Amino acid sequence: MWQKLSLRARINLLLALVLLLGLAVNVAHLVLDAAPRVRAEDQSVTRLAREFIEMIVADLKDAPDPDAKLTQLASDLSRLRHVSVTLRDEAGNPLTSVRRDGSEGRRSPPAWFVALVHPEQTAVSVPVAIRGKPGSLLITSHPDDEMAEIWDGIVTQLEVGSVVALALFLVTMSVVNRALAPLQSLSQAMSEIESGRYDARVRPGGAPELAEICAKLNHFAATLGEAVEEKRRLAERAVSLQDLERKEIARELHDEFGPYLFSLRAHASALTRLSEGGEPSVEAIRKHGSVMLEQINALQQFNRRVLEKLRPVGLAELGLVEAIEALRRLWRQSHPEVAIETRVSQSLGETGETTDLTIYRMVQEALTNVFRHAGATSVNVSIESAEQETGPRGNRDCARVRVADNGQGLKPDHKLGLGLTGMRERILALGGTLTIASGEGGFTVEALIPKRP
Repeated sequence: MWQKLSLRARINLLLALVLLLGLAVNVAHLVLDAAPRVRAEDQSVTRLAREFIEMIVADLKDAPDPDAKLTQLASDLSRLRHVSVTLRDEAGNPLTSVRRDGSEGRRSPPAWFVALVHPEQTAVSVPVAIRGKPGSLLITSHPDDEMAEIWDGIVTQLEVGSVVALALFLVTMSVVNRALAPLQSLSQAMSEIESGRYDARVRPGGAPELAEICAKLNHFAATLGEAVEEKRRLAERAVSLQDLERKEIARELHDEFGPYLFSLRAHASALTRLSEGGEPSVEAIRKHGSVMLEQINALQQFNRRVLEKLRPVGLAELGLVEAIEALRRLWRQSHPEVAIETRVSQSLGETGETTDLTIYRMVQEALTNVFRHAGATSVNVSIESAEQETGPRGNRDCARVRVADNGQGLKPDHKLGLGLTGMRERILALGGTLTIASGEGGFTVEALIPKRP
């Protein structure tokens, strides 16, 4: 049942229990302290009454009528508040009555309270002579007024304490309700965020801690909304790039693959016709066969280029280092005037197939931009292990890829091409970062790509 209670109900219930416990402890202290108080008052009054009576009785022998004086004394002493004094004969029979006045204006204590604080009465006898015969003045304690006074104080304390506790509970409950009011708004905002409404906001309020939580939730919702929107844009961009790659491959197939196939078909048809003749010309067959071999060789090269775009040849078989070296040799053959230096750190370790492919594509795209636009004479490619800060829990192992040239760099108003834009989006989708620096010293592309073994 406790688990089903809200935080507000739990706080109010705990507060009520604490107030009730405090009131109960206070009343219990008064009840337990009542018996020593009554006992001390009883002993004190009885002792004083005995000393007073003994002093008066000692002076009775000088009175003209000691017996009348003694009777009058017993009658007067019977009006004392906490004790009663009765004159008794030798046999113990009372010769005077006891007149007791009730506790004026006070509540009568219950029987259990009287039994708890004063279970038995105290009686003290003072011997006297009555008409020449032995008698006594019996002093009996009657702490009714003291018990009534104590009980009245306990009841008053209980009433006043209850009113104060109730007032304190209501005030504290009001303060708690106002302090926890933002929790309802927080719950509603979180439900809206869960349903996909990332523009939901909650007004900071209540205690400073709750206000800080509200502010952080608003920041979280804004960040999450931006991330979702960025993810949507990345998905659209990925689809757009896929369509662009498909169109480019389709165009290459149509522009290059199609003419070669048409030419091969024409030469094959010519060979068929020659074979149907009487005696085919060896020279003609050799000519058609030579042309067909050249075109087949061209088709193989074209097929290799297409496969290289779709999947780097040898990356999975030879590894990243050999694939980067093969890429360097390929560019060196077509651009011998440019010095290309590659360095792959031995501490890089295993990076994973996805990371290897991303590193290779980034170097390939960076080198393509260098030879198309930079006009550089040297290019430096370095790949090494690094760490990416991911938050208070720690860092993430990454590969740092850096391609720098000494070319002319980009113009201030130049926009990134589709290749680098697509590469940036691909690296961001993997959780990495890509930075581009351009200046008089050349053009630099640097990326942190998480390892995915």
